[in-house]
Amino acid sequence: MRPEVDESLCIGDGACTDICPEVFEMGDDNLAHVINQNPGPELYDKVQEAADACPVEAIIIHEE
Repeated sequence: MRPEVDESLCIGDGACTDICPEVFEMGDDNLAHVINQNPGPELYDKVQEAADACPVEAIIIHEE
């Protein structure tokens, strides 16, 4: 699993950082950024929950 934030869609809602701060953080640009591009299996559910919570569907999960 490799999460990605489409910065052209992100509105800086922050739901992803609240749900999974191990993988996402808000940047100085007030947009979400991935800080852990290869989260372990123990975080998969939280990453998926963060993606599902994104109001603009800016989080893409690449299955590898």
